[in-house]
Order: sequence, then C-alpha cells, then structure tokens
Amino acid sequence: MNLDFLAAGSGGWLSGAGPDSDIVVSTRIRLARNLATFPFSSRASSHQKAEIEQILRDRLGQIELKTPLEYLPLAGLGPLDRQFLVERQLISRELAGGEGARGVAFAPDESVSVMVNEEDHLRMQVMRSGLALESAWECMDDLDNRLERRIAYAFHEEFGYLTACPTNVGTGMRASIMLHLPALEYTRQSEQVFRALQKIHLEVRGLYGEGSRASGHFYQISNQVTLGKNEESILKDIQGVIPAVIRYEKDAREAWSRSDKVALNERIRRALETLRTATMMTSEEAMELLSLVRLGVTMGLVDELTLPVLNQLFIHTQPAHLQKLAGRALDSEQRNAARARYLQARLEGKGPEATGIDSDSTA
Repeated sequence: MNLDFLAAGSGGWLSGAGPDSDIVVSTRIRLARNLATFPFSSRASSHQKAEIEQILRDRLGQIELKTPLEYLPLAGLGPLDRQFLVERQLISRELAGGEGARGVAFAPDESVSVMVNEEDHLRMQVMRSGLALESAWECMDDLDNRLERRIAYAFHEEFGYLTACPTNVGTGMRASIMLHLPALEYTRQSEQVFRALQKIHLEVRGLYGEGSRASGHFYQISNQVTLGKNEESILKDIQGVIPAVIRYEKDAREAWSRSDKVALNERIRRALETLRTATMMTSEEAMELLSLVRLGVTMGLVDELTLPVLNQLFIHTQPAHLQKLAGRALDSEQRNAARARYLQARLEGKGPEATGIDSDSTA
C-alpha cells in the first residue's frame, strides 16, 4: 500500500471538534488481547507469528463494521513508512521496530487501528477528538465483541485477559487522554498536579506514550491498574479526574493572562512571527512555537488560524511526514529547511499539497 495519500490529511482525532478540545486534544482507548492457543509474541517462533498474523488478518476482514478496516503488513515496509505510521499514532514504536510477521489494520479516518503481533497478538485502539471516553469505549467494546465471536482469547477466570506484560492483565485496557498544558508548566503547577495523579494510580506520559517526553507541553494521562477493576470503573476514575486537570489549566491560563497579558500576547506573537519567517526549524523548535500559537488560538489572542490547522501542523512537521510530503528522503538539515518552508506556506493559508516543500536545491 502506498501511504502517500495519508500525508496531506490528518486523522479525525485531530479535528479539534470534540468536547473541551481547547485543552483535550484526543481520547484513546486501547485493548490488549492474545490468542488462547499460541505463545505470546516474544516467545512465538517466526512460523507461529506468521500463522497468528494470517488468522487475525482473516478475522479482521470478516467483521462487519460501518467502515471496513484496511490491513497493511509491516514486514518489508521501509523505515520511513514505519516511522510515518508511528507519527500518525496508527502503530507503536515497538511494532515499527519489531521483526517478523506483523501488521496493522486501520479505518480510513484513522479512528480505529488494530496492531498485530506487537507485544501482544492484538493491540486495538480507538481514538476520538476531545474528551470522549464514552464514545470511544462504545466503539471499542463493539469491535472487541465482534472479534471475540471469531477468536478464542487467552482468558483466566480469576485474572481476566492474559497479556505479555503483567501490568496489562485483567481488562487489558488503557484509557488515555492527551492534553495540552502549557499554562500549568509556565505557572510551575504541573509537577504538583502530576504527583497527585500518580497517587491515585494514573500515569502521565509524553506525546507518544511510554518512554516519550512531553514535547510541546502535550501529556497523556492514563490508568495504571487493569487488574481487579472492570472497564466501567476504570473509565469512571479517569472521567472523574480529567475535568479537574482541565480546570487547573484554565485557571492557570486566566492567572497568566491577568498577571502578564501584554507579555503573554507578545510571546505568542513572536512565536507566530518566527514560524512565518524562519528559514531553518528543528522539530523541537516547531513543537514549542506551535504550542504557544495553539495557546493563543484557544485564548482568543490569535484569530487568523484555527485549531484543526494547528493540530495538523504538530503532526505534519514531524520528520517522516515532511519526507512524505517532499516525496523523497531528507537529511537533518534538509528537513529543517523543508519544515520552515512548509510552516511558512501553511501559515499563509496554503494547503499541504501546495507548500513548495520540495524546492530545496540541495537535493
């Protein structure tokens, strides 16, 4: 499958249309499942992994969904395409770097993806824009039920669903909310809030989950406990906490604006001007500057841009996306130049297909 068609667009979870989307970027629910008659992926032979992939590919093709999933084998897929799928959040870094038979099935709007032969045989995820736990869970529950009618899952009457990592045993569910929290960081309240979350067994991670850092002031908050609780109680725990985090961020934004509105506005305007005029831009610099502009949009200090455009730019300025848009491999320096050109064009109102990103004469 040629993935170029995905590059110019973005998943529906970046639409900025969901509840509390000024602060909550997206909601994700993930389930880990394994087949009853096979060893976990890390213990499976190459022959067994190939058999697992074939079984799951067939079953995924049999389930009737409103929008059918399209299956993409990863074995033989190049490093750039795999990194592109990671940036798209359709697959994990672990699946991208794995070996042997493995793949991903995903919906055209990228709201659903199912990884095959990651740490577990199945890693299913549903993503929604904004704070939408109930909607995401309804979709996930339906997908899981449809698959379970066709697959014998590894299940224990006492422990629940069996998974490769003991921390996922039980429901096998991780519910996570991605939030944009620049004001909490600026007012130095983020560490206090995160410590409070950890005390009630919620994890705080970076943009790409476990092991990633909080680039651009984006954080994922998810449940730690999957054993001894059912799915509804896990969702209830998160649903009860996230509104408080949102309130803290909103209060911090209001306090920041009251205490230093002129300086805040100047900082946001300088960030926007830098994005519009820079000739070289690293990924880290782009994330930090776009974070400030996104804050300005949600606070009504920047009216020439929209939230969906800003959300899309966070993804499109990542290394693999830039190379997909350019249609060729770029080294680090070329990416920095292409990123700057791309940002200039998009901030002038041009679409991603007409940015002149490939005009670098050093190619």
